[in-house]
Order: sequence, then C-alpha cells, then structure tokens
Amino acid sequence: MKTGDIRPMTHHYFHEGYTRALYLSNGDILLSGAREFDSEHPWKSRDQENAELWVLKKDLSEPPTPLGVHCKEGPAVSRKNMKIAWALEDKVYMANIVYKNGLPKLAHKKEIFNADDLPFECDIETQNFRPPNEKEIIFSAYGYQGSEVAGYNIETGKVVNYSKAPDQYDEPEGIFPDGKFTTVECDKHSRKGTHYNDIYKLALDGSGKTERITFFADYKGYKSTNPVISDDGRYMAFQFAKDSDPAGVGRGILIFDLKMYEEMKKKQ
Repeated sequence: MKTGDIRPMTHHYFHEGYTRALYLSNGDILLSGAREFDSEHPWKSRDQENAELWVLKKDLSEPPTPLGVHCKEGPAVSRKNMKIAWALEDKVYMANIVYKNGLPKLAHKKEIFNADDLPFECDIETQNFRPPNEKEIIFSAYGYQGSEVAGYNIETGKVVNYSKAPDQYDEPEGIFPDGKFTTVECDKHSRKGTHYNDIYKLALDGSGKTERITFFADYKGYKSTNPVISDDGRYMAFQFAKDSDPAGVGRGILIFDLKMYEEMKKKQ
C-alpha cells in the first residue's frame, strides 16, 4: 500500500489458477483452486467438486501443498491461530493446519454443523470466524429470504440471523476486528439482485441495522463487491466491477480509509 508495488505470488510454478487467497495467521497463504482447468467449461474450477485447499509458504520457495480437502466457495481463516473452517456440500468442517517435516497438513478435522441443524433451509458458505473470541462462524445463508447473514455458535449450536432482511441480498465478506460489525454485499438500495450490489456495514447485535458505505451502483453499469477489513480495522479493501461481471470478478482494487470516513461523518 505504501509503494504501490505489485508482487506476483504464484508465478514461480505452473498451476491452473485460483479463486481464493487468504493469509493464515503465520503469514502463509491458503489457496483454493482446481488441479485441472477446462477451457470449454471454465466455471467448473470454482465448483466444490474441483476446488481444493492448498497452503503456499510465505517465502514462495516452492509450489503449494494440497491439504486433501475440497471446498465450497470461500473458507474462513482464524486471525489468531492456524484454524480454518470450510463448507462442502451441506456441511461445515473445522480443522487446524499443522506442519510435519515442514509440510502443512490438516489435524483434528471435525464437522461443526450441517444444513439440517439450521432452523431454515439454505445453501451455506463460510465467511469469517467472529472476533475477538472466534467462538462463532459467520456464514452466508444463500436462498433463505433471498440471502441472509447468519452466525453459528460453535460451543452452543445457537444460530442467529443477523441481517433479517427478506427479499434482499445480503452476503458477508469482511469482518471488523472487534466483531461488532461485518461488511456485506447488498442490494438494499434497489433490491434488483447481485448485479446491483454495493457494500454495507451490518451490526452483529441482532438488530439488523445497516449503513451503506459505497455508492457505485448509483452509477449505471457499476457495482462494488468483495470487501476485506484490515486486522487493525483501519482500512477496507474492495473492488469495483461492471454490473454484468460474474460474482467475484472485479476491475480494480480500491482502499477505503474507515477512520477518515468516520471523521468526515462527524463533520457533516
């Protein structure tokens, strides 16, 4: 961010492309990608039947190591320790990443919950461990009342619908380090679907209160998506896209100064 330099992370070996890259707490990188790429059917690489989880060492000294599991859409990564969670079919799993002879592998893998445990029908995608105690997994409840932001308490099994917004698209993407808010891809301003998403800030207190913080969809042909909150809560990285772009595809990465934003609101 200081220099504007762009550093290739996966140019030192041949691969078939990746759909996710998340930093682990030790600085290594958790990747999701398929072993093979079919140019005639490119979207298969994102399917859970093909997308696998890998660990790329932070020194970029060698190709990544496969963890031996497939993943539905994006995994969740702890900011405190080497713990991850991921969805596969209608189940959510959790495991630790450990290193043996320098190579990463999964340990203590267990099923946390499945769709049958929920009080509503939906498709599941893990998003974040909720800070600061990481006892709750924030997940996307696709197909329930459009799409809702929900949480599953790992210790109690309690499920909470945080967005409470029927017939509206809400998908959590980045979470604040105090665990009080998450950013959400949302079409509340238009309710026209995901091609009109902007980024909202959703309170995780059960009130369903939201605040819109980007306004790209107010300009014909654009939207904003895929927010990520820095570990200190100061910045949000996100991307802008054309409204016709598929989910996850962007045209550039922008940095949003959240501290400056709050100061500007006070002045107004």
